[in-house]
Amino acid sequence: MTRRIHVIGVGAGDPDYVTAQAVDALNDTQVFFAMDKGEAKDDLVALRRLICERFIREPGYRFVELPDPPRTRTVPDSPAYRQVVADWHARRAQVWASAIENELAPDGVGAFLAWGDPSLYDSTLRILETVAAHVDIDYDVIPGITAIQALTARHRIPLNDVGEPVLITTGRQLRHNGLSGSAVVMLDAECSFLGCPAETRIWWGAFLGTPDELLVAGTVGEVGDRIAELRADARSRHGWIMDTYLLRSAD
Repeated sequence: MTRRIHVIGVGAGDPDYVTAQAVDALNDTQVFFAMDKGEAKDDLVALRRLICERFIREPGYRFVELPDPPRTRTVPDSPAYRQVVADWHARRAQVWASAIENELAPDGVGAFLAWGDPSLYDSTLRILETVAAHVDIDYDVIPGITAIQALTARHRIPLNDVGEPVLITTGRQLRHNGLSGSAVVMLDAECSFLGCPAETRIWWGAFLGTPDELLVAGTVGEVGDRIAELRADARSRHGWIMDTYLLRSAD
């Protein structure tokens, strides 16, 4: 029999971001799989457990924490970067496939809880596609509120200028290609916004939707250094950081 897997987007940190559709999927799940990323990120697993405790009406589900395979560290700009990520995803797929076969009954229902939305800068769907080539599973995707939506809501701004596009990119791409118009930047450990013209507008947020939320807005010239300092301090205190920002050129 085919095992079913829900990939549930649980929003960007605030349990109130969990949708009614996600609540239905949570209550349909028997086994939740979560990656153990070490002591520094224990609170991420704890928040997943909190969401389940809040929204699941009848106990009886189980949490299975999976060891995250080590990832070779390499510079994102290097030629080896994509291969390193592909190898890491392949090792994750092996761990997931084994856990699904060993921890979930042949007709059971499991779930992975994804921060924000599973379609946006998240590897869950790519890895499950690999798993599905080796294990008999069927999976669906429950969309969630993204960090981008949380960021613009908290800053009370529209994502785009009237009739204009918005690029979703990374810090590496921003450094290589520069900024034209508006861009949301994710996965930027290098504070690449500091390379933008001083008059560029920036709306930055970290730990969105959590009690540790940080928000700063202004021009890069006015607040860029402050954001870099806040980011470094927050990462030092927490051991990790999730942040994103919206840039808008002055042109």
